[in-house]
Amino acid sequence: MVSNKKELYLNCLDTVNKQIERYQKEMDLIKESMEANDVKTDYDEDNKGELLSDFEKNASRLSDAREMKESLSRIDPDHYSEKISFGSVVETSGNYYFISVPIGEISMEDGSSVYAISTEAPIYQEMEGKEEGDTFKFNDEEVKITAVG
Repeated sequence: MVSNKKELYLNCLDTVNKQIERYQKEMDLIKESMEANDVKTDYDEDNKGELLSDFEKNASRLSDAREMKESLSRIDPDHYSEKISFGSVVETSGNYYFISVPIGEISMEDGSSVYAISTEAPIYQEMEGKEEGDTFKFNDEEVKITAVG
């Protein structure tokens, strides 16, 4: 899995780009709807408040997705390290992790799954700086690091 770091990186980038596109489209639709509802009625005012709220939620999500893309751009998918840090791919006795952005589960071409997590994730706090062969405790379980890349 560690050898598929470039594929993993590109999958994460693709996921973030799709999020950006989805939130932008949603905001465009809301904006169109708000502009189309310029007739003043009580119903329209309630509807506009809802639309504005939805617009703001999507704007916030879009901002978060753009920040994730910016974070991903700081990762060199060809760089491998021995100690776990931002940009590392970590194989443990139970799962695979990509220390990058908080996207969640990413499906790979070979059918495996990797969890893209941020440096803010509690499990990262336990594994930071560790190396292949080290162990750490998470949720009262002993977790062994079997590979780092």
